Amino acid sequence: MRTSLDCLPCFVGQALDVTRLVGAGEGLRERILRDVLQAASGMDYTRPPPVMGKYIHRLVRELVDEPDPYAGLKQRFNDMALRVRPQLEERVRQAANPFEAAVRLAITGNLIDFGTASRVDEEEVLQAVDRALDTPLQGDAAFLEQAVARADSILYLFDNAGEIVFDRLLLDLLPLERVVGAVKPSPIINDATMEDARSSGITEMIPVVETGSDAPGAVLQDCGEEFLERFQGADLILAKGQGNYEALSHTDKDAFFLLKAKCSVVAEDLGCPQGTMMLTRSQGRGEGAK
Repeated sequence: MRTSLDCLPCFVGQALDVTRLVGAGEGLRERILRDVLQAASGMDYTRPPPVMGKYIHRLVRELVDEPDPYAGLKQRFNDMALRVRPQLEERVRQAANPFEAAVRLAITGNLIDFGTASRVDEEEVLQAVDRALDTPLQGDAAFLEQAVARADSILYLFDNAGEIVFDRLLLDLLPLERVVGAVKPSPIINDATMEDARSSGITEMIPVVETGSDAPGAVLQDCGEEFLERFQGADLILAKGQGNYEALSHTDKDAFFLLKAKCSVVAEDLGCPQGTMMLTRSQGRGEGAK
């Protein structure tokens, strides 16, 4: 997915949000914002938005000397998701269609995204969870379930901390002996890292590798060799969140994207209203689960 001119206000907003989060002074905030605007003026708009996101957050981390500005928020939402996980597992067990219920709840967890929102409210997430099984889903969960059954190897690209706990509900229904997960190698916004995979119990379920890139999405040109081997060798890719959709929407791999269309640019690209709970197949395949 190409970067849109409408992404520019979001880039600036992300930079301002993280400088406020770390308590940067006015002078430093101005310096960071000027650097972001200069970079945006010269960026390659044919590349996906996570490329710019990587630059912005790397710049801020270096200038404020804070390797993980979102660490406290990540832990808070991991803890919240772990508290409600037993209730969510029971809802999946009791659902008329457990696989679709798990897909819906995994997508609902995608609300925990500080890249698209300066503030995420725990109560808002919990209310969305309560509505998840009744909220319209654009996409065919049964089609995905069939694709999972056919695949000999599955690569699951995790997105955010907190959200990664919701992903366990879907992992429980996958053939775990055929699944490998992937997380970011270092902090970027509130994206899940190996530490989050461990604390959420994911590493006890499946092997987990790192993408090798600190972009908020799997931009393949930036990823490491081990991840690329897993990616190219997988029969099926399950990719969570907007960043992974932006980076991989046109891959010719058999990829399914599970996300909330939280911004107007992504919603327009998907052809759906903003806020839609979305399950869609890679556009590079020529067929979709839209």
